[in-house]
Amino acid sequence: MKAGKIRPLAICVFRRGDRILAARGYDSVKKQTFYRPLGGRIEFGETGAQTVTREIQEEIGAAVKDLRYLVTLENIFVYNGQPGHEIVLVYDGAFVDESLYERACIEGYEDAGQPPFEAYWKSLDEFRGAGAPPLYPDGLLEALS
Repeated sequence: MKAGKIRPLAICVFRRGDRILAARGYDSVKKQTFYRPLGGRIEFGETGAQTVTREIQEEIGAAVKDLRYLVTLENIFVYNGQPGHEIVLVYDGAFVDESLYERACIEGYEDAGQPPFEAYWKSLDEFRGAGAPPLYPDGLLEALS
C-alpha cells in the first residue's frame, strides 16, 4: 500500500446460506483479527468484474460466475500503523466449482513470497456486537444486512 494514494479495489461476496466467505487477517499494531471478502486491486484498463474474476483465480484457483455489482464503499483506515484509503467495488457472485461451498476453510495466496491466508464461511451475526471481529471494508456489514 503506497502512502498518500487511493487504492481502487474490487471484492466479491460469495454466499452459503446465511454465511459469506471472508479471509481472516490480523493487524499486529491493533492486535486485532478481522475479516474481508476476497478480491484485490483493480489494474489499469480492467473492470471491477474482470478484477474479481482474475483475483479469485490468482488467490484460490477458482472460477466465478453470476457476478452482480452490489455497492461501492469508501474505506479510510489504519492498518499495521499505516493510513490507507480505498474505493471498493463490491460484487456478489458464485463459484463454478460447487465443492468450494462444502469446505470449512479455503487456503489462498495473496502475493508470491507471502504466507498463505485462510478464508472461512462466516455468518454476518459473527461480526455484530461488542468484541466481534470487524468485517472490512467499513460499511460492508450494513450494506449486506
